[in-house]
Amino acid sequence: MWKLNDNYLKLPGSYLFSTIGKKVNEFTEAHPEKSIIRLGIGDVTLPLAPAVIEALHKAVDEMAVKETFKGYAPDLGYSFLREAIAKNDYADKGVNVTADEIFVSDGAKCDSSNIQEIFSADCKIAVCDPVYPVYVDSNVMAGRAGEWDPKKEMFTNVIYMPCTAENGFVPELPKETPDLIYLCYPNNPTGTTLTKDQLQVWVDYANKVGAIIIYDAAYEAYISEADVPHTIYECEGARSCAIELRSFSKNAGFTGLRLGFTVVPKDIKQGDVMLHSLWARRHGTKYNGAPYIVQRAGEACYSEAGKAQLKEQVAYYMKNANTIYNGLKEAGYTVFGGVNAPYVWLQTPDHMTSWEFFDKLLNEAGVVGTPGSGFGPSGEGYFRLTGFGTYENTVAAVDRIKKL
Repeated sequence: MWKLNDNYLKLPGSYLFSTIGKKVNEFTEAHPEKSIIRLGIGDVTLPLAPAVIEALHKAVDEMAVKETFKGYAPDLGYSFLREAIAKNDYADKGVNVTADEIFVSDGAKCDSSNIQEIFSADCKIAVCDPVYPVYVDSNVMAGRAGEWDPKKEMFTNVIYMPCTAENGFVPELPKETPDLIYLCYPNNPTGTTLTKDQLQVWVDYANKVGAIIIYDAAYEAYISEADVPHTIYECEGARSCAIELRSFSKNAGFTGLRLGFTVVPKDIKQGDVMLHSLWARRHGTKYNGAPYIVQRAGEACYSEAGKAQLKEQVAYYMKNANTIYNGLKEAGYTVFGGVNAPYVWLQTPDHMTSWEFFDKLLNEAGVVGTPGSGFGPSGEGYFRLTGFGTYENTVAAVDRIKKL
């Protein structure tokens, strides 16, 4: 008789974005005449850059010719893409990451979920609170998170590090020693960042206690301030304690293509065993890499034309985020983020809960956002809005919210 993995049954309720989708669908069915503006899920809205489209067409043509046809991708990814990443994202910033330490995948979300597989089930994780749900959920499924406490809305074996307005959304070093530390900067959902000096504190701490930092840098392209690091490897000692996750979804609009990569430095060792070798084995056994066509599209992002076009797209989304931030601040709301990330973190008015504000925004303004409580207990009383919509819809949404 087959058996379930009981750890899946420990996940509370439904997935955050599934609940949002259900509520929006019910509202739309009941009020088909009302227009909805979606500033919730972080999907992009601009079409792929011309340089990317050109590369896709060329790669498709290659697949139609015997001499240039490609089958399975190499385990780590094609060298042309890994070398472009190593040069542009690291070497050009004075950072030492080699092409063979880069593992190409179908996205940072998959990697952030899968990376925990190479660690022992009794490793203890620490997460910022609020946090992107995938970090905790994947560890729950692996049996690493303990039991769900409905009163505290926390798992018993997870170290939660509150990030609130009171501490500037910068987590304090945990009192209990973790084995794995998840950090995401620029942050999803709060839109806030760490300076290089603040991040160095975490690198020093991880090396001191023997922990691994899993660093999600999916929104790196949106950084505008000089003292905010673009990669954790700008910090001294990070190569011996940090894994970095990157994505092409937010900087290049690849949400429909799926492409990302993970950096696992060869300096991370336990005795004679390199973590790099274990991830390479896992990668080679369970995954054949993103398709050739998509990896050629990724390479095009590093061409001069590609870089210029992607910069314009990032600026477009940041203009939207600035519009939300400035518009709501002028209207008297308390807002954070919107400077180094396309997210604005809004404090709900009149002591409303996150879901109460969600319902009010949907029912009275026809605007969809994301309740902060869905990201963790410290997210209660907050609300996430994104700059990934169109500019016209963003302006209209801000006007609607101002009228509430």
